Amino acid sequence: MNDTSVIAPSFDRTKEDLGNIVELGHVNVRVPDQSKAIAFYIMGLGLTRDPYLMTGLENMWVNAGRGQFHLPAGKGEVVRGTIALVIPDREALLRRLHNAQKYLDGTKFSFREAGDAVETTCPWGNRIRVHTPDPARFGPMRLGMPYVEFDIPAGTGLAAIARFYVEILGGIAGVASDERGPYARVSTSAESQVTFRETTAPMPEYDGHHIQITLADFSGPHRKLLERGLISEESDQHQYRFLDIVDVDSNRPLFRVEHETRSMRHPMFGRTYINRNPDMTNRNFVPGYEVGLWALN
Repeated sequence: MNDTSVIAPSFDRTKEDLGNIVELGHVNVRVPDQSKAIAFYIMGLGLTRDPYLMTGLENMWVNAGRGQFHLPAGKGEVVRGTIALVIPDREALLRRLHNAQKYLDGTKFSFREAGDAVETTCPWGNRIRVHTPDPARFGPMRLGMPYVEFDIPAGTGLAAIARFYVEILGGIAGVASDERGPYARVSTSAESQVTFRETTAPMPEYDGHHIQITLADFSGPHRKLLERGLISEESDQHQYRFLDIVDVDSNRPLFRVEHETRSMRHPMFGRTYINRNPDMTNRNFVPGYEVGLWALN
């Protein structure tokens, strides 16, 4: 007789779930001086300017693994929080940031070692926390943008933030806690997340910066946002935008940050980004080693 008993699973299958948000594509902040942006993002951090798109003086796209910074020209914008990066070789990063210092004197640029990370500030005040690869925290990511952390006013309600992403966008979200206290966590792909932490520090006015996400179910969230009057731009067939995260019950705004929202049919979804090895120069060049790896072997 065959044994037809059910085999109990030995794995937590829920860890493989993505939810409806399948990509954290880019963070967009305006920059007043593209040369200083090059000194910080390209020379200092060691990231790669996209060689194909936005190669002029009016905008610059900067590749970080499978994510990007978009840096259009204009009055400087500052994310109210922290953008995280994973970049290999901490000592090489510190050398690059030190060498970039001379091009960034007189700006808000700074960097310091802080525990297991390097805390940097861009010339206009954006905080970027750089981690080294860590399979326990970031999986196979060797180069990329694992999270964007927003500071929100105390009393906003972490559970209410998470509920918006679950019930309106169909995402996986909840309230978690670590050594720094409770936070709302939103899964935005297999390798990235957006988090929210309450703070009593003064909050600047929202200045227009945005993040870009991609949804598998594109029309369902659009319908819910439209019913609530939250769509701020009908960009094109593949994209729309909204500004406010709201309380699901009352529609009361909780926090404002523009979400550029794309479908998986967007022509740039899944696009391959060029990433260089920033430690390769004309003096130490070895064929085949000029390409940066976004994931561990």
